[in-house]
Amino acid sequence: MADVTKPSYLVDASSDPVAIRIEGRASFQNSACLNDFFSELIGRGKTRFVIDFINCTSMDSTFLGVLAGVALSLRKQTPPGSLVLCRMAERNLELVRNLGLHRLLTVDTEISDLSVNPASALPCTPDRSELESARLVLAAHENLVVADEANRAKFQDVLTFLKNRVSQG
Repeated sequence: MADVTKPSYLVDASSDPVAIRIEGRASFQNSACLNDFFSELIGRGKTRFVIDFINCTSMDSTFLGVLAGVALSLRKQTPPGSLVLCRMAERNLELVRNLGLHRLLTVDTEISDLSVNPASALPCTPDRSELESARLVLAAHENLVVADEANRAKFQDVLTFLKNRVSQG
């Protein structure tokens, strides 16, 4: 049983599609380990992913930017890979649509039950430096602009701040 007080990602890397279930809040604080997980599996040739949002209480723009980056990466595969989001609460679905991510990935509002049951908790330890974290958050927000140019205005201040922070080293 996952610790419900601490947000986590439960994963099954051996399933096809790879299954991920969000437990709690998906945010900049725990997006780095998910980004690393996707990078590692895509590097090993995995191209199909499904994320279960049934227990996702909320999410922020960094997490959504990580998803955008994964979706963009999967689109470049031959044949293109897929990222499916399912069992989303109305508020989370609204955020995905407002940022234009539904054009990059698949939102399946029909799935009510998943046949896969991810059980392994993804280790998410804050072992990154402030600069590495700033780079991840910057890349995530740049992905959101690639997903939908209208996001540039929404995140202009964040992008400017993070570009300055990263350039200072």
